[in-house]
Amino acid sequence: MTRALLIGDSGGIGSALHAALDAKGFDITGLSRARDGFDVTDETAVQDGLAALDGPFDLMVVATGALEIDGAEPEKTLKALEPRAFLDQMALNALGPALVLKHGLRLLPRRDRAVFAALSARVGSIGDNRLGGWYSYRAAKSALNQVMHGAAVELGRSHKALCVACLHPGTVATPFTRKYLDRHPSVPPQEAAANLVSVLERLGPEHSGGFYDYAFREIPW
Repeated sequence: MTRALLIGDSGGIGSALHAALDAKGFDITGLSRARDGFDVTDETAVQDGLAALDGPFDLMVVATGALEIDGAEPEKTLKALEPRAFLDQMALNALGPALVLKHGLRLLPRRDRAVFAALSARVGSIGDNRLGGWYSYRAAKSALNQVMHGAAVELGRSHKALCVACLHPGTVATPFTRKYLDRHPSVPPQEAAANLVSVLERLGPEHSGGFYDYAFREIPW
């Protein structure tokens, strides 16, 4: 049975991913801030939480993240940019997954196939940015992509069968996105999770360092 570690499994997408992986027969260990106090922005919490686990895990997924933190909404203009909100986005959406990979690396097999995936967002693509705005969230997801890409290069030398990838789940109808959906098409968490699991099962070391959407299409940086 494939072992999976799912970070943020109490959220909208995270809980749906947990159910989808369970249906596929994965042996799942889940960690979340709400249930376990696993705060990805706190290195001590990440280090201690992961130190309590025994590997190896064939799959590690970081499904944490937020579009709005402490009431700070995505900026429509540069005038709305606030330092605290910007740094909060960086801490949760970029630094958090990086800390999980830093301290969770020992839980990944060194020689066998494994996947480490972090949920990113298409709006983190610089090449695909045609609308502007959402400065803090876009920048944090772009930073996440860069960190994961760099880690893929480094770890490709020591973990040759490992894939480190960023995944865009699509626009998912959760409390996370409800007030921003407007007329944009969205899918329920269960459908998004099924799509993501399909991608996770297809990822190999040849895809390491990539940025893919829910249909396994590569997204420009």
